Amino acid sequence: MTERPSQDIDGKADGEQLAADFLPEGQANGTGARPSREEAEAAVQTLLRWAGDDPAREGLLDTPARVARAWEEFFSGYQTDPRALLERTFSETEGYDEMVLLRHVRFESHCEHHLAPIIGCAHVAYLPNHRVVGISKLARVVDAYARRLQIQEKMTVQIANTINEVLEPNGVAVVIEAAHQCMTTRGVHKPGVTMVTSCMLGQFRSSTATRREFLALVGNPQGGAQVHA
Repeated sequence: MTERPSQDIDGKADGEQLAADFLPEGQANGTGARPSREEAEAAVQTLLRWAGDDPAREGLLDTPARVARAWEEFFSGYQTDPRALLERTFSETEGYDEMVLLRHVRFESHCEHHLAPIIGCAHVAYLPNHRVVGISKLARVVDAYARRLQIQEKMTVQIANTINEVLEPNGVAVVIEAAHQCMTTRGVHKPGVTMVTSCMLGQFRSSTATRREFLALVGNPQGGAQVHA
């Protein structure tokens, strides 16, 4: 198996994708100008009427504004450059070159197909190559990609590729376990199902022992669909 180049599933490099993903109100992107907040709130009112309710009733009067504010939080990752989060590193490590692992990084994302929540956790590891990064930055990278419209497979690869490109470590491993509300609250209605995806780069891909150590430390996730990028 060969290592996947640092491109997302749509073929864009992550940096290009970041620039295209978020633009201030009124600034043109590939699909036209970004709608204003007023237009976004009007769209929510339309959906409320389409659902069969009256957006003018007391309980829904402030709903469009609340939804707009919630979306700013849900999708704040479009305003974050994940690479910039990893730029500050530390080289005074006394030669430490063993695994650095952050387990159970909880995240909330949204499915790009149904806008339904994806709730789960990420396990992120890398093998330092003379420098390390603050551990909170790894969690922030997870959030930067989670707070966008996503599919889990793509998010897994984006996190791994970003860490690999910026830190240039000897290896990167990412495992994500998540429940998708698009299949637990609609469609097939299968609560309790989780999906597992993984991306192994460098020594985590080439060394069975290193990969086995990583999986043992994170609990060797089982079940769900597994994608080995």
